[in-house]
Amino acid sequence: MKLELSHLLPFAALVSASPIKAPSIHAPSHLFARQDLQTPINGTLPNVTIFSTGGTIASQGTSNTQTVGYSVGLGVQQLVDAVPEILNISNIVGYQVSNVGSPSINETILLELARGINSELAKDEVSGAVVTHGTDSMEETAFFLQSVINSTKPVVVVGAMRPATALSADGPLNLLQAVTLASSDNAKDRGVMITLNDRIGSAYYTTKNNANSLDTFYSTEAGQLGFFINQVPYFYFEPAKPIGATYFDLKNITDLAQVDILYAHQDMAPELFNASVEAGAEGLVTAGMGAGGLSSKASMAAEAVYNATGIPIVASHRSADGFVPSSDDSYAIASGFYNPQKARILLQLALTMGYDYDEIKELFALSYPAP
Repeated sequence: MKLELSHLLPFAALVSASPIKAPSIHAPSHLFARQDLQTPINGTLPNVTIFSTGGTIASQGTSNTQTVGYSVGLGVQQLVDAVPEILNISNIVGYQVSNVGSPSINETILLELARGINSELAKDEVSGAVVTHGTDSMEETAFFLQSVINSTKPVVVVGAMRPATALSADGPLNLLQAVTLASSDNAKDRGVMITLNDRIGSAYYTTKNNANSLDTFYSTEAGQLGFFINQVPYFYFEPAKPIGATYFDLKNITDLAQVDILYAHQDMAPELFNASVEAGAEGLVTAGMGAGGLSSKASMAAEAVYNATGIPIVASHRSADGFVPSSDDSYAIASGFYNPQKARILLQLALTMGYDYDEIKELFALSYPAP
């Protein structure tokens, strides 16, 4: 079912001095339900909108020691109920956009999320937005939002590495910090941010470095933006725009171009390139070896596909960090510093907006070091 933004209605906007637990929402899970306000809005507090998509932060296990194999199911109201202190920081409005693990986030959810955030941040009374999200594809959603949100107000993407039922669950404190960050004037003009485990990172550079550890989101080359000290965000730098950051206006867009990532390895099957195109790919990204390399057979297959179809092929790197340099002799577009998943988002947005090959090449070159 396609999620229409007109169905998104606020669930809570509370409170004055002492937080009051909001009553439960009783509505079919596939509808966005409105929660009637029971207490006045505190006019001295900022207003933050939470968009909930699911993920580990909204998951429950069968015991307090279970940290794998849990199930998504908690709604945005339950997330806020678990941290009533949030209501001493900000008035909250919540939207349940989806309730899935982040590997299941798709273009429908992304587009609705972008429209919803742009709509909320356009309101003078809204200070910032928080997106609760699974960690597996968090960096992709954050980078997508970085590219399509037209506001200087803070947007914070947050999740958890342990389900809500686990001993020492990290979700509640992460959410408290995310709302605090979204409420902070010092967080303006910093683009979309990712925060977990006390750290604040730029969506442009941050990536998930460990499948299991709490301390997993890092930008190892560009560094972190800041850190939480006693739940107060501290920034290391003044606000700055990432080199190459580009805004795409998706106001009238209903679907995104299909772009596939092909992972390079020894004896890579050259047939993969044709198979992706035959399956509908309008662009390809290779997670290449070293600085974007492919085997000779795979490279010949990729070049043949490009010559036959003209679809753009972006060469990225399968290593955690690195740079893929451009080559005048190559059919492929060098990703520069973009890892495969972020290169895919950028290529997808460019194709969706109708960029041709040369324009896409120039787009990626915006992030290259100056000659």
